[in-house]
Amino acid sequence: MIKSQIRKKIIKIRKKNYFKNFEINFQYILKILKKEKISDKIIGGYYPYNYEANVIKILEKFEKKNYLITLPKIGKNSQMDFFHWSMRHPLLINKYGIPEPISNKIKYPNILLVPLVAFDKHLNRVGYGGGFYDRYIKKIKKKKKVLTIGLAYSFQKVKKIPINNYDIKLDYIVTEKKD
Repeated sequence: MIKSQIRKKIIKIRKKNYFKNFEINFQYILKILKKEKISDKIIGGYYPYNYEANVIKILEKFEKKNYLITLPKIGKNSQMDFFHWSMRHPLLINKYGIPEPISNKIKYPNILLVPLVAFDKHLNRVGYGGGFYDRYIKKIKKKKKVLTIGLAYSFQKVKKIPINNYDIKLDYIVTEKKD
Protein backbone atom coordinates (compact mmCIF):
# COMPACT_ATOMS: atom_id res chain seq x y z
CA MET A 1 0.00 0.00 0.00
CA ILE A 2 1.31 3.49 -0.84
CA LYS A 3 1.51 6.25 1.78
CA SER A 4 -1.52 8.18 0.51
CA GLN A 5 -3.69 5.04 0.80
CA ILE A 6 -2.34 4.29 4.29
CA ARG A 7 -2.98 7.92 5.30
CA LYS A 8 -6.58 7.88 4.06
CA LYS A 9 -7.38 4.51 5.65
CA ILE A 10 -5.85 5.25 9.08
CA ILE A 11 -7.32 8.78 9.37
CA LYS A 12 -10.75 7.26 8.76
CA ILE A 13 -10.15 4.64 11.50
CA ARG A 14 -8.71 7.29 13.83
CA LYS A 15 -11.80 9.47 13.37
CA LYS A 16 -14.08 6.51 14.18
CA ASN A 17 -12.14 5.75 17.40
CA TYR A 18 -11.58 9.34 18.53
CA PHE A 19 -14.24 9.47 21.23
CA LYS A 20 -13.13 6.24 22.90
CA ASN A 21 -10.83 8.36 25.07
CA PHE A 22 -7.67 6.31 24.66
CA GLU A 23 -4.80 7.81 26.65
CA ILE A 24 -1.16 7.65 25.63
CA ASN A 25 0.93 5.88 28.26
CA PHE A 26 2.70 8.75 30.09
CA GLN A 27 4.50 6.42 32.51
CA TYR A 28 6.10 4.61 29.59
CA ILE A 29 7.38 7.93 28.20
CA LEU A 30 8.95 8.67 31.61
CA LYS A 31 10.53 5.19 31.60
CA ILE A 32 12.08 5.92 28.18
CA LEU A 33 13.47 9.26 29.39
CA LYS A 34 15.01 7.56 32.44
CA LYS A 35 16.49 4.75 30.32
CA GLU A 36 17.95 7.25 27.85
CA LYS A 37 19.30 9.38 30.73
CA ILE A 38 17.68 12.55 29.39
CA SER A 39 18.55 15.44 31.68
CA ASP A 40 17.60 18.54 29.64
CA LYS A 41 13.96 19.22 30.19
CA ILE A 42 12.79 20.76 26.90
CA ILE A 43 9.83 18.97 25.34
CA GLY A 44 8.78 19.56 21.76
CA GLY A 45 5.08 18.82 21.72
CA TYR A 46 2.28 19.53 19.27
CA TYR A 47 -1.31 20.62 19.39
CA PRO A 48 -3.55 17.68 18.36
CA TYR A 49 -5.25 18.11 15.02
CA ASN A 50 -7.38 15.88 12.79
CA TYR A 51 -8.07 13.25 15.49
CA GLU A 52 -4.39 12.86 16.48
CA ALA A 53 -3.39 11.31 19.79
CA ASN A 54 -4.24 13.93 22.40
CA VAL A 55 -0.94 15.06 23.80
CA ILE A 56 -2.28 18.00 25.86
CA LYS A 57 -2.66 15.97 29.09
CA ILE A 58 0.91 14.68 28.63
CA LEU A 59 2.26 18.20 28.11
CA GLU A 60 0.38 19.30 31.24
CA LYS A 61 2.02 16.50 33.26
CA PHE A 62 5.46 17.44 31.91
CA GLU A 63 4.87 21.10 32.77
CA LYS A 64 3.99 20.08 36.35
CA LYS A 65 7.34 18.23 36.45
CA ASN A 66 9.08 21.51 35.46
CA TYR A 67 9.76 20.66 31.83
CA LEU A 68 9.82 23.55 29.36
CA ILE A 69 7.06 22.95 26.81
CA THR A 70 7.46 24.00 23.19
CA LEU A 71 5.10 23.76 20.24
CA PRO A 72 5.85 24.06 16.53
CA LYS A 73 5.18 27.00 14.25
CA ILE A 74 5.38 26.81 10.48
CA GLY A 75 7.47 29.65 9.10
CA LYS A 76 8.78 30.81 5.74
CA ASN A 77 9.55 28.13 3.13
CA SER A 78 7.47 25.63 5.15
CA GLN A 79 10.20 25.45 7.79
CA MET A 80 9.13 24.39 11.25
CA ASP A 81 10.64 25.61 14.52
CA PHE A 82 9.61 25.17 18.14
CA PHE A 83 8.66 27.98 20.52
CA HIS A 84 8.04 28.14 24.25
CA TRP A 85 4.43 27.59 25.31
CA SER A 86 2.72 27.10 28.65
CA MET A 87 -0.79 25.88 29.45
CA ARG A 88 -1.48 29.46 30.59
CA HIS A 89 -0.55 30.99 27.21
CA PRO A 90 -2.97 31.67 24.36
CA LEU A 91 -2.48 30.15 20.92
CA LEU A 92 -3.05 31.53 17.42
CA ILE A 93 -4.53 29.48 14.57
CA ASN A 94 -2.16 29.11 11.58
CA LYS A 95 -3.07 28.85 7.88
CA TYR A 96 -3.50 25.07 8.27
CA GLY A 97 -6.02 25.51 11.09
CA ILE A 98 -3.52 24.33 13.73
CA PRO A 99 -3.01 26.30 16.97
CA GLU A 100 0.52 27.74 17.42
CA PRO A 101 2.25 29.56 20.31
CA ILE A 102 2.51 33.35 20.17
CA SER A 103 6.12 33.33 21.44
CA ASN A 104 8.85 34.29 18.98
CA LYS A 105 11.72 32.77 20.99
CA ILE A 106 12.98 29.63 19.24
CA LYS A 107 13.78 26.71 21.55
CA TYR A 108 15.51 23.48 20.55
CA PRO A 109 13.84 20.54 22.29
CA ASN A 110 15.88 17.52 23.28
CA ILE A 111 12.72 15.38 23.49
CA LEU A 112 10.44 15.56 20.47
CA LEU A 113 6.91 14.14 20.69
CA VAL A 114 5.97 13.44 17.09
CA PRO A 115 2.41 13.15 15.76
CA LEU A 116 1.83 10.51 13.11
CA VAL A 117 -0.87 8.98 10.98
CA ALA A 118 0.55 5.45 10.82
CA PHE A 119 3.66 3.52 11.93
CA ASP A 120 5.26 0.12 11.58
CA LYS A 121 7.37 -2.13 13.84
CA HIS A 122 10.57 -0.63 12.35
CA LEU A 123 9.69 2.83 13.79
CA ASN A 124 8.88 4.30 10.36
CA ARG A 125 6.01 6.76 10.26
CA VAL A 126 3.55 8.30 7.86
CA GLY A 127 2.59 11.90 8.54
CA TYR A 128 0.43 14.15 6.40
CA GLY A 129 2.92 14.17 3.54
CA GLY A 130 4.41 17.64 3.99
CA GLY A 131 7.75 16.45 5.39
CA PHE A 132 7.71 19.03 8.19
CA TYR A 133 8.90 16.68 10.92
CA ASP A 134 11.46 14.86 8.73
CA ARG A 135 13.04 18.22 7.78
CA TYR A 136 12.94 19.48 11.37
CA ILE A 137 14.49 16.32 12.85
CA LYS A 138 17.27 16.42 10.25
CA LYS A 139 17.91 20.11 11.07
CA ILE A 140 17.86 19.78 14.88
CA LYS A 141 20.09 16.68 14.89
CA LYS A 142 22.84 18.90 13.42
CA LYS A 143 22.53 21.19 16.47
CA LYS A 144 21.98 18.78 19.36
CA LYS A 145 21.01 15.27 20.40
CA VAL A 146 17.25 14.83 20.25
CA LEU A 147 15.13 11.86 21.28
CA THR A 148 12.15 11.34 18.96
CA ILE A 149 9.03 9.68 20.37
CA GLY A 150 6.05 9.11 18.10
CA LEU A 151 2.63 9.19 19.75
CA ALA A 152 -0.17 7.11 18.28
CA TYR A 153 -2.94 4.68 19.07
CA SER A 154 -2.19 0.99 18.63
CA PHE A 155 -4.72 0.71 15.79
CA GLN A 156 -2.52 3.07 13.73
CA LYS A 157 0.12 0.35 13.38
CA VAL A 158 0.43 -1.11 9.88
CA LYS A 159 2.45 -4.02 8.55
CA LYS A 160 4.95 -2.00 6.49
CA ILE A 161 5.48 1.68 5.71
CA PRO A 162 7.07 2.37 2.31
CA ILE A 163 10.07 4.64 2.93
CA ASN A 164 12.23 7.00 0.87
CA ASN A 165 15.52 8.85 1.43
CA TYR A 166 13.83 11.76 3.21
CA ASP A 167 12.02 9.67 5.80
CA ILE A 168 13.56 9.64 9.27
CA LYS A 169 12.88 6.76 11.67
CA LEU A 170 11.75 7.60 15.17
CA ASP A 171 13.59 6.42 18.29
CA TYR A 172 10.38 5.16 19.98
CA ILE A 173 6.65 4.98 19.41
CA VAL A 174 4.32 5.08 22.41
CA THR A 175 0.63 4.13 22.31
CA GLU A 176 -2.13 3.65 24.88
CA LYS A 177 -0.82 0.12 25.56
CA LYS A 178 1.45 -0.72 28.51
CA ASP A 179 4.66 -0.71 26.44
